[in-house]
Amino acid sequence: MNPRNPCYCFPRRRFLFWNSPAPASQGKYFLKCRGFTLIELMVAVAILGIIVGIAIPSYQQYVLESGRADGKAALFGAAQTLERCYTRYSSYSADQCAIGDGDTIESEEGKYEVAVSIDSATAFTLTATPTGAQTKDKECPQLTLDHTGARGVEDDSGDDVVDE
Repeated sequence: MNPRNPCYCFPRRRFLFWNSPAPASQGKYFLKCRGFTLIELMVAVAILGIIVGIAIPSYQQYVLESGRADGKAALFGAAQTLERCYTRYSSYSADQCAIGDGDTIESEEGKYEVAVSIDSATAFTLTATPTGAQTKDKECPQLTLDHTGARGVEDDSGDDVVDE
């Protein structure tokens, strides 16, 4: 046993009972070694609780914001399909197009559903509505994209919140 090492609390020799006294040469050494007190443990738990209380909401907000990328990708994918249709048939509403008026397309990760609205042969509007857990995203309830490339965010009443 090394008396200079404060991390070693128990002697090499085992005692029958915890209450039995240590040998005289190790008596002082036993008094120096202690565990954590209840107060120290409670302070550590409180600090951990504060960190978790801050981290979890931040993480949830980050997940919602990253889910918007899924909606944007679905919008741009549908717009690209419609533009290909317009290039081939000079109309967004041609019967040969892969996407038609009133169709709904689910995004790759399933966080958004894209509704296709073909206003005329030369105009369309795409609206991505969140589904599942993404509906908790109150900053961007609906993402929109039209034939001119104008992007926007609409609230539940249909008013534009942001135009990009």
